[in-house]
Parts: sequence; structure tokens; C-alpha cells
Amino acid sequence: MLTKQEIVDKALELGFEDVGFASAEPFAEHKKLLEEKQGEYGWAEALGLKLLKGTDPANSLPGAKSIVVLLENYYKQGFPRWMEGHFGRCYLDDDRVTKDGLSRKIKEFRKFFSEHEIDTKVPFNLPHRAAAARAGLGTFGKNCLLYANRVARGSSFVLPVAVVVDTEFEPDNSTIEYGCPDWCRNACIAACPTRALKGNGTIDPQKCISYLTYLQEDITPLELREPMGINIFGCDRCQEVCPRNAPWFAQDLPLNPKVTAKEEDFELSKLLHMDREYFEKRIWPHMFYISPDDLWKWKMNVARAIGNTCDRGFVPELIKAFRENEDYRVKGMIAWSLGKLGGKEAESFLRDCRSDSSGLVREEIDRALEGEYDKQSLQKGA
Repeated sequence: MLTKQEIVDKALELGFEDVGFASAEPFAEHKKLLEEKQGEYGWAEALGLKLLKGTDPANSLPGAKSIVVLLENYYKQGFPRWMEGHFGRCYLDDDRVTKDGLSRKIKEFRKFFSEHEIDTKVPFNLPHRAAAARAGLGTFGKNCLLYANRVARGSSFVLPVAVVVDTEFEPDNSTIEYGCPDWCRNACIAACPTRALKGNGTIDPQKCISYLTYLQEDITPLELREPMGINIFGCDRCQEVCPRNAPWFAQDLPLNPKVTAKEEDFELSKLLHMDREYFEKRIWPHMFYISPDDLWKWKMNVARAIGNTCDRGFVPELIKAFRENEDYRVKGMIAWSLGKLGGKEAESFLRDCRSDSSGLVREEIDRALEGEYDKQSLQKGA
């Protein structure tokens, strides 16, 4: 029979940062939290994520006896600075479609168990962070993220992978607690642009920029557009201001060659004008939460981010994108961005296309013009 040490050795050999062992008992507290906050998490059930079912490992693997939790550091190499400003770091080297990185390592780890006649499952809906804390691998932060105990300089740039097994191993001592220092004055909560973080380790996920960039189903609410800033896909703000992450940020990390190679594909102008073929070949394999059928979300996010760059050099690109897009959410956001950037070229274009626009697009154009010009002049141009 495999020993814990043999499992640890294999995990480290494959390149995982750390490994721990936990019992496969149901996550009762996590389930209770989800049940109490269905108003905030009900959307996940509607999408088929089945978070409540995931709180019991036996639902994924009948006869589950233990959970072996792996820690992956997804920020061992740096990324082009401009990309870090627009995209969450955990998405920049995501291989869940290409399966040429972490996925391969997980597959090899499970194969190792299979060779010893141990059945495994890696449930996507199991609370992986809670499992990692139960396995003694980390503590929680007020931003609801997991912070490593022994690796990654205690940072939150770790991804826990929970492997449910049908063999019992002695569990490690749990560290289910908050590890934020007393002297930290809630830096993450104060810095959250959309006020998604509510304190006491709680969050309104539907206000989180990550949710807003790839799960929201309509044009971004007006009051959230400026707070979302230049984020296009995901957000790292609460991690960037966290004092627990300062030691990791202090390093001079080498650039990730895989991400650097695709850097040009993610230039804002290219994203703003991309067609379905470009998206499916160059973007979706790396950031797959938005399907090709929802390409409008990408373009809307890019348009909003451009509006928040304060760079009028993008005005011609926005005008071109307005003309080539039919989706009202994209056109509406472009109108907002043109109004935000301002200038004669933007104002002239908005006035010219106003009479041919209707519904939400017309409303956004009117609002954009009102930002620079009084209502009386707007009415004269009607």
C-alpha cells in the first residue's frame, strides 16, 4: 500500500509546491453557508455548478475515504506588465483547454494512484480551498482566498487541487482559520473597487469583477464601469494590496515564455475587432469562461477598459468597432467609452450616429453627450 511519504514525493516530483491530507467528511459548514446565501450563490446552481452537491466528496466518489490536496503556484513566472493590468494572473497561463501544463500533472498524479489500484476523482465543485485548509496547507484571508502555509512565501498565488481517493490516509492537522495579521487594516476590503468584499471573510460574488467580466448577462451597470477600471478578464486588486503577498511581489520573476509568446494576440485593438475565428484559435483556449457564442462580452469588456485608459488615441478604434458591431451591448459600451474619453472626434461621431440609433444604444449616446455638453445643446441637435 502507498504511504503518505511516497505520495508526497510523487507530488513534488511532478512539480507541485506542497501536498496535504484531509478526511473526506462532508464540508458541513460550507454547505450551511451556501444554503444561507442562496441569494448570492443561487446563480451558480442555475449554471449547473452544483456547489451544494460538491460539499460531500462521496457524491463525486462513492466510498471516498480521504482527500489529497495539491498546491500549484500559478505565479512562479511573471507576465508582461500591461497584461497583468488587464487580466487576472491566474487566467494568463490557464491550461484547462490546452491541457499542456497543470492538467498534465494532475493526470500523471492520478495515474500514479491508479497504478496502485486506488480510485480517484478531482471534483470541480468540491470546495478546494476549504479542503486545502483542512489538510493544513494554508489559512484564509479576508479576501476569501487561500494563503499558503509553507510555500510561495505565504502568498495567495496558489491553486489548490483536491483529489478524492477511496483509500484512507491519516489526515494532517487542519488550519481552518484566518491568518491575516491584526495590524492589517482591511487593505483588501478597502481596495475592492466594486465593494464585493464585505468583511469577515465574506463576499458578494456577483459584485466581484471576475464575475462581472465573464458571467454577467447584460451590459455592465453604469455605476460599476469606472470602478472596474481597465480589467478585461478577472481582477487581482485584493491580492495586489495585501501585505501577506508583499514578500512574493518583492521578487524579480522571469517572464513566462508561454504567455509572452501570445502577448500580441491580446492587444486591446485586436481584441476589440476580433472575429469568431480569431477568438476560437487565439483567445478562448487560454481564457475559456466566455464561450464563442458570447463574444460580445469580450468586446464590451475591452470597450469599457479602453474608456478607462484615458487615452484618446483609441477613439478611431472605438468608432470603427461601433460601425462593425451589431450587438447593442457592445455599441452601448463603446458610446460610453467615447463619452468618457471625450474630444471633438468622439463628440462628432456620437452626434452623427445618434439619429440612426435606438433603445439602449441611443440612451448611452445621449448620456455620453451629456457628459460634455449641456442638455439644451443636445436637444437642439435632436
